[in-house]
Amino acid sequence: MDNNRQIYLLDAQKLPPETIAVTFAKTSRSPESFREIAADLTTTSSAEFNEKWVVGYGHSSVAEHAVLHIALENISRLAVETLESNRLASYTEKSTRYQTWSGDAFFTPPELGEREDLNNVYAHTCQLLFATYQRCLEVLIPFFMTAAELRQGESPQQRQRRVRTMAIDVCRFLLPASSLANVGMTINARALEHAIGKLLSHPLHETQQIGAEVKEAAQQSVPTLLKYANEIPYLRDVCSEFSAVNLPADEKNSDWCQLVHVDEQPMTRVIAAALYREKNVPYAQALDWIKNTTAEQRSTLMNCLLETPDTHTIPSRELESIHFTFDLLIDQGAYFEIKRHRMMTQTPQHLTASLGYAVPRAIVDAGLLEPYKHALEEARETYLMLSAFNPAVASYVVPNGFNRRVLLTVNLRSLLHFIRLRSALNAHFSVRRAAQRMAEEVCVQMPELRDLPGRNPTETARSIESQYFYSTF
Repeated sequence: MDNNRQIYLLDAQKLPPETIAVTFAKTSRSPESFREIAADLTTTSSAEFNEKWVVGYGHSSVAEHAVLHIALENISRLAVETLESNRLASYTEKSTRYQTWSGDAFFTPPELGEREDLNNVYAHTCQLLFATYQRCLEVLIPFFMTAAELRQGESPQQRQRRVRTMAIDVCRFLLPASSLANVGMTINARALEHAIGKLLSHPLHETQQIGAEVKEAAQQSVPTLLKYANEIPYLRDVCSEFSAVNLPADEKNSDWCQLVHVDEQPMTRVIAAALYREKNVPYAQALDWIKNTTAEQRSTLMNCLLETPDTHTIPSRELESIHFTFDLLIDQGAYFEIKRHRMMTQTPQHLTASLGYAVPRAIVDAGLLEPYKHALEEARETYLMLSAFNPAVASYVVPNGFNRRVLLTVNLRSLLHFIRLRSALNAHFSVRRAAQRMAEEVCVQMPELRDLPGRNPTETARSIESQYFYSTF
C-alpha cells in the first residue's frame, strides 16, 4: 500500500455523481484508494449500492457526495424565494440591481384558470407595474446623470454604468413578485431531496411544478438517490394547524426594527467559549473566571476575538455561542437581499400588500411620485381582490416596495459578517438601512461592538432614511 500523501480530484465529467458518492462511501470499509474503488464501479453497481444503503438503510450522508448544478429559467421571484429557502445549497440569480425587465416578463399563475375577470385585472396590474418601472428608468437615468460628476479615474462609460445602477436601485421597488428570473443552483443530492419535498408541498401550482421538473431533471444524473423525493405532508399540516389559530392580526406599524431577544451575558459566554477551547478546564470554570476577572482583561480578550485583520477574515467560531433575534418590518427588496444570508434562521411572514410601502426619495425628486403611487396603490387593490380568491396567488402582484415582516435569529459570527457586507456603500440602500439599525440595536446590548471593524462608519440607519427615503410606510 502506498502511504505517500495524494490529493486529487475525481473527474465529474468522467464519473456520474452517484458513482462519486459511492466511491467516497466505500472508503469507510475499503483499504483501496479512491481511484481503485471508482475503477471497480459501474453505473449499475453504484445504483445497487445506493438502493441498499441510502434508500434502504437510510445512510443519507452518502448522498451528500453527489453534487448537481441545476439551471432554472423563467420562474417567478415568488418561487425563487421557496427554492432559496433551502440553506444547504449555493445560488446565483438574476439581479434586480444590474439587469432590467421587459414589460411581459411576469408569470401568470394557473390558479386563475378561466376566470377572465381575475386574469384581466392581474395582467393589467403587472403590465402597469412594468410600464411604470420602465418610465421611471427613462426619467431617473438622465436625472442622476445631471448630478453625477465624473469621479477621479472613472471613464465616461463607467460613470454611465454607475448612474444606470443608481436608477435601477430605485426602480426595482416597482417589480412584482411575479417577475421572471433565472437561478443557478448547486446542491448535493441529500439536500436536494428535501428541497424537492418543500417545493412539492407548497400551495402554489408553479412551485409544485418546479419541484416535479427539478426532480425529473436531477434523476437523469442521480436516479436512485432521489427515488423518494416526494411531497412532505408534515409541512402542509403545520401550516394548516397554525393558520387556524384564532389570533387577531395587528397590522399597525410599530418600530420597524426590534431586538426582541439577546442571550444572557453575551460577552462573558463568548470569551468563556474561546477560553474553554484553549485551556483544559470545564466550561463552568471558564465562565466563573471571566465573571471574576477585570473589565480591562475582558475587553482585551473580546477585542482579540473581534478585531480581524481585514473584512475578509472570518472571525473565530466561538462567536457563534450567542444569538440575537430581530423582528424586522422591511421592504420586500431588502428582504430578498437578507435571505441570501442562510446561516441564520429566517421566518418571513407571507408577502402581502397590507403593511404599507416605501417611497424612495429619488422618485419624489424626479417628479415621479404620482405614477409611482398610482402603480403601487393599484397593486394593493388587486392584491385585496385576489386575496379573497386565493391569498397565496395574491402575493404574485405585490411589488418589492411593499413592507414585510421577518423574524431573524442569528449568531454573533454571522451577524458580524452580515453587517460588514451589507453596511458597505456598494450594498443597496434598503439593506444598508437594515444592517446599520441592527448593528445599532446590538451595540446597546454589547457596547464592545461600537467600533466594529468593517462596519461602514459613514452612515447610520437614520442618515440612510433621510438621504434615500421619502417615506417607508
